[in-house]
Amino acid sequence: MPNTTEPMAINIGISESDREAIAKGLSHLLADTYTLYLKTHNFHWNVTGPMFQTLHLLFETQYNELALAVDLIAERIRALGVPAPGTYQEFAELSAIPEAKGVPTADEMIRLLVEGQETVVRTARSIFPTVDQANDEPTADLLTQRMQVHEKNAWMLRSLLG
Repeated sequence: MPNTTEPMAINIGISESDREAIAKGLSHLLADTYTLYLKTHNFHWNVTGPMFQTLHLLFETQYNELALAVDLIAERIRALGVPAPGTYQEFAELSAIPEAKGVPTADEMIRLLVEGQETVVRTARSIFPTVDQANDEPTADLLTQRMQVHEKNAWMLRSLLG
């Protein structure tokens, strides 16, 4: 009877070192995405002013999309055979997106979210060389999709500022 306590080897055509390097990059993307989710949700709750209804609904749409995205990213990390980070401490250490202090004005919320969306795009883009070198098409597809969403969100938010 085989020993079932040892994990089965992963043989998907990507070396262990490449899988680990890709997962490391995806862990940063996960942390950025989760941090942006928290920031967007926070702003959804706390936005005020003449654009309240517009921003409240826009922020809700964006944080709901981000909530789904963190699952996709974490599951890709797991498919590569690496544990996904999942604590506030890990996310704080891995994320390039700073937390917001206090309750910013509506315009400042928009600016901070544009910066966050663009940070996620840059993080995703930074992983591509490793992904391309490893011929990891599923991760490349995920990164492309994430970049499209975040670039569009940044544009939509930016357009609110005139």
